[in-house]
Amino acid sequence: MTDFNLVEWRLERRTETRPTARVVALAAAAAAAVLVCSLLFAAAGASPRAAFEALLKGSFGSSRAAGETLVKATPLIFTGLAACVAFRARIWNIGAEGQVFAGAMFAYWLQHNLIGFSSFIQIPVLIVGGIVGGALYASLAGVLKTRFSVDEVISTVMLNYIIVYVISLLLLRGPWSEAGAFFEQTPKVDPGSVLPVLFSGSRLHAGFLLAIAAAALVHILLTRTPLGYEIKAAGSNIRALDVQGTNTRRLILVVLLVSGALAGLAGITEVYGVHYRLKAGVIAGYGYSGIIVAILGQLHPLGVVVASVLFGALLNGATLMQIKTGVPSALIHAIQAILLLFFLAGWAACNFRLRRVGRA
Repeated sequence: MTDFNLVEWRLERRTETRPTARVVALAAAAAAAVLVCSLLFAAAGASPRAAFEALLKGSFGSSRAAGETLVKATPLIFTGLAACVAFRARIWNIGAEGQVFAGAMFAYWLQHNLIGFSSFIQIPVLIVGGIVGGALYASLAGVLKTRFSVDEVISTVMLNYIIVYVISLLLLRGPWSEAGAFFEQTPKVDPGSVLPVLFSGSRLHAGFLLAIAAAALVHILLTRTPLGYEIKAAGSNIRALDVQGTNTRRLILVVLLVSGALAGLAGITEVYGVHYRLKAGVIAGYGYSGIIVAILGQLHPLGVVVASVLFGALLNGATLMQIKTGVPSALIHAIQAILLLFFLAGWAACNFRLRRVGRA
């Protein structure tokens, strides 16, 4: 009888990755994503070059276009940071979508009782309301996980649906609905509660500066504080952290509170900085997009800002692309998915390798 060994392949994490190799892999991923997007544009009956030019011009072709790109990036920065903090600790908060709603709703409830007060009172109350509303809603998932061992993926997803029905009850002929309106929305908010515009002739508001400040604070939190060390350790091995004496239940709850607070701020910037009224359609989708942004940003606050601006550029440039080339603006969502897939492939190529085990 002949004895032989089978050849097997094993996926292993690299012990070290050179910066140049990482740059090359990510550049190759970007080039591949551009190629596939070009094929999509061609399939839609448009010139890929014309589509990319229109996309770029619509995003950064003028100061006004650049301002609109940053407006669209602002809520994505907040929800991306929310996912960044939670995912660093391997706490899979998929509920940023619901926490965006909760922050906007709690802030609106507070502001609704301050109509007529000056901006110096209303705006700080809005910010606190967004933080508290998002944090409290995220804490529900934290309590379910720490007290009843309910998986946070399930609880946060379910909470997303619950909050949507709650806001529908409030806006569909409810106490917050606009009298005589055909849509589920509140009346326009008090002028004293509107976030100030940064530049004349632009819609870029102070919420963008708040988002940049939040990114800086999250970076300090993750790199310079004991809580940041605990988050990093929990991401490596939360059971080992528990054995060492850290109260991991408290840590899980705190991480979800911080994550929810950041997501809640996204809700107030859209309501009080862009649309000036609360309705479900204007704040929907940012929580889920924030997860993609966080992954593209490699769970780093600076990366989240860059990825958010990129996504904001895609969303803002899509309209001009459709006008100039006829490519449907909805195709932007497919482009976002393509970017994510190729980025993940480049990340895997940098951090993992296939090693042959055994011999024929």
